[in-house]
Amino acid sequence: PPDQLVLQVPVRALLGADTVTLRCRGWWNNPFTLVSFYREEKELGALRNGTKLSLSPLQMNHSGRYHCRVEAKSVVSPWWEDSEAVTVTVQGEHHTAATPTA
Repeated sequence: PPDQLVLQVPVRALLGADTVTLRCRGWWNNPFTLVSFYREEKELGALRNGTKLSLSPLQMNHSGRYHCRVEAKSVVSPWWEDSEAVTVTVQGEHHTAATPTA
């Protein structure tokens, strides 16, 4: 069966200083207890209530491959599911106002 878990990211260009919300979306037959978000296999955060993680302010080093994981920590039948990885590219910094230089 096709993967039912999807990590949603905005499709517009991402610039430094933006706020971006990652959403882990899916359809589960079992209740889940934890949603975790990863960049390059490193855990960014885990949520017990909720499926969204905001990155703010974005920085160039936030570029990379992201995925989310849903898991149930049941003693009887623990399970987890990973989304496919999604590449996020931060294209540059916002240029707000010119900074005077000496």
